[in-house]
Amino acid sequence: MKTISQKNITLNSDQHDHLQKVNDVIRSSLDSEVPLINQVGKHIIDGGGKKMRPQCLINLAGLAGGVKDIHYQLAAIVEFIHTATLLHDDVVDDSDTRRSSPTANIQFGNSASILVGDFIYSRSFQMMVELDNIEIMDILAYTTNKIAEGEVLQLINKNNFDISQDNYFKVIKAKTGVLFEACGKLACIANKCTLNQKTSLSLIGKIFGEIYQLIDDVLDYSGDVAKIGKNLGDDLKDGKMTLPLIFAAEKANINDREIIKNAINHGDLSQLTRIISIIDKTNSIDSVKKIIKAKLADLELEMSYFKDNIYKDRMMTFISSSIKRDF
Repeated sequence: MKTISQKNITLNSDQHDHLQKVNDVIRSSLDSEVPLINQVGKHIIDGGGKKMRPQCLINLAGLAGGVKDIHYQLAAIVEFIHTATLLHDDVVDDSDTRRSSPTANIQFGNSASILVGDFIYSRSFQMMVELDNIEIMDILAYTTNKIAEGEVLQLINKNNFDISQDNYFKVIKAKTGVLFEACGKLACIANKCTLNQKTSLSLIGKIFGEIYQLIDDVLDYSGDVAKIGKNLGDDLKDGKMTLPLIFAAEKANINDREIIKNAINHGDLSQLTRIISIIDKTNSIDSVKKIIKAKLADLELEMSYFKDNIYKDRMMTFISSSIKRDF
């Protein structure tokens, strides 16, 4: 089996067809008689996102035995859940930029963002009910509950310099990992997966989600603003003690630890240059990359349990392209 890092990054017409079918479901399901809902929904849905979760679900469905019509519905539902959380997150975090464009809360206001987020979230549950499948409801009810727990846990830890690595991973597993994990579980719907296959597909999604979030946290202190589509130091401004800073605080001298602590406690972006220097000095980015590498090895192991086919190749390419985003 080739390693993921060796894969070339391509997206063929068949993959575009899959995503087009998901987008068709999204657009038809988002339609509302209320113009503002359509405006905000279009802003966030068409805002240049890569549809990471739908791509993951479709690729894993192919790996699980084949992409069925129901998977396009499920991919749209997952994207709706993700979109609703983005609308709410940007209000909570007072964000002004996403994917190099103004956030919905900046363009339409906080109230509109929250309420349209609620609409999209509730629409996703209408779509679930229409599928009339208790397994789908069970998976997504659990998933949305865990995402909410993750958001609250992150809020509790805001401006908390003393957050542990364990608590950090609890947050990213709930906020990011669990929805990708759901993609693995939903891939088995309408496919005759064994219990072992279901477990592996869930793990592939979960591990990928955690890797994706870890890379996001690294790029917040080392990325190219033009390429990552957001400002450097957003996590610092929001008082989020992510893994690069946790490692830096563990390795730094007393004075540097105090600089990090004060910046996190007050969301002080003016210290960003100094903090990036501390992160570099303590090799904290390399420490995070070692964890990413270990998780990538676990992901490749789970992938190895599946026979080689076009969807396995596409999933590996998808993972590779995600890891290489200016990283």
